[in-house]
Amino acid sequence: MNGSKVLLKRSWLLAVLWGGALLVGCASSPFPAANSTAGAPSEMVEAPAAGENFAEATDVATTGVAEVPRSLPQLIKTADITVVVDAVDESLDQATAIAQQQQGDVLSLQNQTPPNDYYRHTASLQMRVPQERLEATLEALGELGTVQRQAITAEDVSTQLVDFQARLRNLRKSEEMLLQIMERSGDIGEVLKVAQELSTIRNSIEQIDAQLSSLQNRVAYSTINLSLEGAIADTPPQRAIGIQLQETWESASHSMGKLTVDFVQLGIWLAVYSPYLLIFAGGAFWGTRYLRGRRSHSVPTILEETPPVE
Repeated sequence: MNGSKVLLKRSWLLAVLWGGALLVGCASSPFPAANSTAGAPSEMVEAPAAGENFAEATDVATTGVAEVPRSLPQLIKTADITVVVDAVDESLDQATAIAQQQQGDVLSLQNQTPPNDYYRHTASLQMRVPQERLEATLEALGELGTVQRQAITAEDVSTQLVDFQARLRNLRKSEEMLLQIMERSGDIGEVLKVAQELSTIRNSIEQIDAQLSSLQNRVAYSTINLSLEGAIADTPPQRAIGIQLQETWESASHSMGKLTVDFVQLGIWLAVYSPYLLIFAGGAFWGTRYLRGRRSHSVPTILEETPPVE
């Protein structure tokens, strides 16, 4: 009886020790797949540190490589800005200097000088600057006066650039293959066919390369359309009385001279056409006399009867 009790205690103790050993083994290896040698990667992955995101650590342990950063979108940016300034000519010079400071170029310039002080002085300027300096350039242009309107538009051409680059790579590979065929071929007819195909591929390469360069240039440099407007005072400036009287005298003298010239020109025209006028006047005179004569002969004269004398 005592022997069976001792055997039972020993069996229970062994079971407890075996279970504890299993628990300790499971706790000591939280990533069994990483510690196994079959199918393991060449580089060992460290366990996540305390406070590290468990999901990210699990993803890195599973893939073994870091995520590739996404490429930035290729944008063609165009900005329109309207600024009201005190002096348009000075602001144009300052805007040109700003474009040069920002390593840009002036593409076009139009300066519309008003005929008098009652019209607003306006000017427009188109420039292009590096895309990374677009914001700084707009800020500098806004300091010329009061910004009335500002807008920026962007066009994403990432897909077009990728397409052009892929087509260009394929065409260059085709060019290399045709060159190899031309070197190996000895038949003149085949060489001529390959040369014709090679010329067509090279023309396509030049066209796509030009389009790709144009897109890359438009992405690298942004366009700015600047409009400058002169400020108009609330009340027009009052001119001096002497200037007003002088302008009135000049206007009246000019009008009198023009009227005199018109009369002289009219007299010249009448003198030139005077023979025709005399013929018409003589014909009208004689015609009138003839009509009066015929009327006097056609009407009978009535003699008044004298009363008899008694």
